[in-house]
Amino acid sequence: MAERTEIDWVSRFADEVIEAAGKRAPGRPIVCASGLSPSGPIHLGNLREVLTPHLVADEIRRRGHDCVHILSCDDFDRFRKVPAGVDPSWSEHIGKPLTSVPPPPGSPYPNWAQHFKAPLLTALGELGVEVRVVSQTEMYTSGAYREQILLAMRERKRINGILDQYRTKNAATPDPVPDEDNGLSAAGYSPYKPYCSVCQRDTTTVTAYDDESTMLTYTCACGHGETVRLAEHDWGKLVWKVDWPMRWAYEGVVFEPSGVDHSSPGSSFVVGGQIVREVFQAPQPIGPMYAFVGISGMAKMSSSRGSVPTPSDALEIMEAPLLRWLYARRRPNQSFKIAFDQEILRLYDEWDSLQRKVAAGTADPLDAIASDRAVRTASGPLPTTPRPLPYRMLASVADITTGHDEQMLRILTDLDPDDPITSLDETRPRLDRAAHWTATQVPAEQRTQVRDEPDTALLESLDASQRESLRLLLDGLDAAWSLEGLTTLVYSVPKVMAGLDADAKPTPEVKVAQRQFFVLVYTLLVGRDAGPRLPTLLLALGADRIRLLLGG
Repeated sequence: MAERTEIDWVSRFADEVIEAAGKRAPGRPIVCASGLSPSGPIHLGNLREVLTPHLVADEIRRRGHDCVHILSCDDFDRFRKVPAGVDPSWSEHIGKPLTSVPPPPGSPYPNWAQHFKAPLLTALGELGVEVRVVSQTEMYTSGAYREQILLAMRERKRINGILDQYRTKNAATPDPVPDEDNGLSAAGYSPYKPYCSVCQRDTTTVTAYDDESTMLTYTCACGHGETVRLAEHDWGKLVWKVDWPMRWAYEGVVFEPSGVDHSSPGSSFVVGGQIVREVFQAPQPIGPMYAFVGISGMAKMSSSRGSVPTPSDALEIMEAPLLRWLYARRRPNQSFKIAFDQEILRLYDEWDSLQRKVAAGTADPLDAIASDRAVRTASGPLPTTPRPLPYRMLASVADITTGHDEQMLRILTDLDPDDPITSLDETRPRLDRAAHWTATQVPAEQRTQVRDEPDTALLESLDASQRESLRLLLDGLDAAWSLEGLTTLVYSVPKVMAGLDADAKPTPEVKVAQRQFFVLVYTLLVGRDAGPRLPTLLLALGADRIRLLLGG
């Protein structure tokens, strides 16, 4: 029987891209592409637009091929609306290029586009994503696309015919409002839309164009009108459904995914495929559809950032390899959620379990491949935490100590007396991520508040059995003072109370007694029936404070 070869989705696309590139332009660098508009916060759903081609490009580089990943920044797009939380007076800039709009109040950046682009680029650097950023403002205003624009204008009837195949509106009832996506207006069709030289907005209508002289006449809603020579005019852009296929041809893009909204009949990717072939005489890229990315829980997000978290927000609560893994392990057409709530604890447990299996050589082959794509790129490994203690433990320690470094070090040092933590740096950056998660995502009512004084009323009301269980716990503290020792101790007390050995397998009745015992201890220590893992809480409090609060 032939040996089965495991191939993940990244490898499959890399195979297709390498084969396609070899047929199109042998010997040239293979081009993968992403495109994002910095019109607002670039969120974790947008990140899939970047990480999908990144993973494919990285696999191609691992195989020794020259590959470039272009990140096209659509900063020459129009400013469409003022987002919530921004001064409504910014509406005066609607219609201008994003790079011509002032940044939100208080921003250190020179314009609106840069304000939202800069945090993304910082996050991509932390994620190990190597891209060549292409500013569409720079490309258009430098005249880089001039020949492509002139070609599109010469072929405007052909382009309009292609678009007509997908239009659903009744042609006998022209829409008086220009369609920003396809260039159709009451005055006819033009794939090029100039920005007004007076008001800087795109509220313009092309009224005449001469192919020979390239003289173009437009009027603007502001009242301005003029005639320019398009062969020298650089203050405008192709409409989106023509702009995208033009760039495929110009850059020689072989792979570029797109979201669900771009893949339906009549959408940009479908129409663009026909335009790039028939007008720009180039093949359409391999373009898988990617599904949406959801968010599980989210607290205290700044209104200035918008209603959805960004890659920078995620990297404040999780390490870069974990975030990469969430995208690498799912096929692009599979939706998934990124946890900002308690689910992140389970997620980290799953990640750590996978890393142990990888280290032992027992991981499922596809899981091991996804892990490898998460922890390193073709350029080398991503930074990791030297001592990756469980995230849930670090979160509990940060919670109990309110992030106090000296107290956290004391607790972490006591976890394993045979191999103590000597510096918090050994647990970073994971410790910092867990501490930030605790501080920003755990609701105040769920935070741990340790009692200052013993609950004397409750202590006096205890029966003999409860008092005896607390005595067994207190008597065993000193000998059991490590995480492993305290874990054994707190589970063994109900066993001993039931007449069993400390290491006996618990019966159903003992399990019920363990839960009741834990509730009693939690109530005496933190005034609630639950909290951080009890052994971690005990380590955090120290023996003296435990004795004080438990009446010992």
